[in-house]
Amino acid sequence: MERYIGLDVHMQSTTIAVVGTSGKRIKTTVVDTSGPVLVQAMKAIAGAKHVCLEEGTQSEWLFELLSPHVEEVVVFMAEKSPGTKSDEADAWAMAERFRLGALKTRVFKATGQFTALRSAVMGYGLILSDVVRLKNRLRALYRSRGLHGGGQEIFRLKARAEWEARLPSALAPVVKQLGRQLDTLEELRAEAEQRLLDEGARHSEVRRLATAPAIGPIRAAQIVATIVTPHRFRTKRQLWSYCGLGIVTSSSADYVRGPDGKLVKMRTALTRGLNHNRNPLLKLVFKGAAHQICTLMPAHPLHQHFQRIVAAGTKPNLAKLTIARRLSATVLAMWKHKEDYDAARSVTTAR
Repeated sequence: MERYIGLDVHMQSTTIAVVGTSGKRIKTTVVDTSGPVLVQAMKAIAGAKHVCLEEGTQSEWLFELLSPHVEEVVVFMAEKSPGTKSDEADAWAMAERFRLGALKTRVFKATGQFTALRSAVMGYGLILSDVVRLKNRLRALYRSRGLHGGGQEIFRLKARAEWEARLPSALAPVVKQLGRQLDTLEELRAEAEQRLLDEGARHSEVRRLATAPAIGPIRAAQIVATIVTPHRFRTKRQLWSYCGLGIVTSSSADYVRGPDGKLVKMRTALTRGLNHNRNPLLKLVFKGAAHQICTLMPAHPLHQHFQRIVAAGTKPNLAKLTIARRLSATVLAMWKHKEDYDAARSVTTAR
């Protein structure tokens, strides 16, 4: 006796809809979004329980909470639906689509794997984004008074007083307060980075991937914490799409009538671009590593390959994309085969 359950989760309430194998709507109920209450609600449903819910703030917690009590928990990306909507209607729709196997984009969830590492990566990313935001805010304040060109000097404690003296007396106290806030955030960033490095050093996967060019321990930790297992991707192209490095093409009016009146396929210009449905952190990691290879590592074979394809007429931004795709494929192969990076292979494959 199979039961397909859709959960429409909100901060205070969760709507539960239960559908049978034939599509019959069995029951719907509304409970508090509380761990014990949700577990008790699952236990009260008879049969083999298959649960689905949308990706959101609480999805990882619910996945870990409900997995021991049901046969299956599936998290998926929500799609925009036209027309009126309600919690009950959404829960019924989720359960029915789950029963029919019509959930398109499922979200990978891993319980208990690299938990501390994933937490360290998340903490480092949050603090780093705050540091970047505060630095941009300081730059904007200086620029609003016609002061620019200071580079990193406006953030350094020793040179900060000289730049603050150029500001009007009404604005200088605000910039000083933001400077003190930046000092605190920089200390927290250093602590978060050290925690990330210490946690990453405990995992052989991170140490292995850190041997790849321009990856290093921080980027390797971010890759491992995000992907968790390389066997999620059967081919490198699947990883490219996940990282936002997949090529998207589109065309229209592909067929026209030829001289004989028959429909023939016409060569049409394809609109090219990268896929938008991606993991932003991995895209940042691999494109950042590719940029580092192409600008700061002239002796590396991948940099020389970059120079060759640019000389052959490829635009530099597309050439960097090629290096990012090659680097991600190399990292995936290293992880799957449990091998450290071998520069000799880059010499042969980059030719």
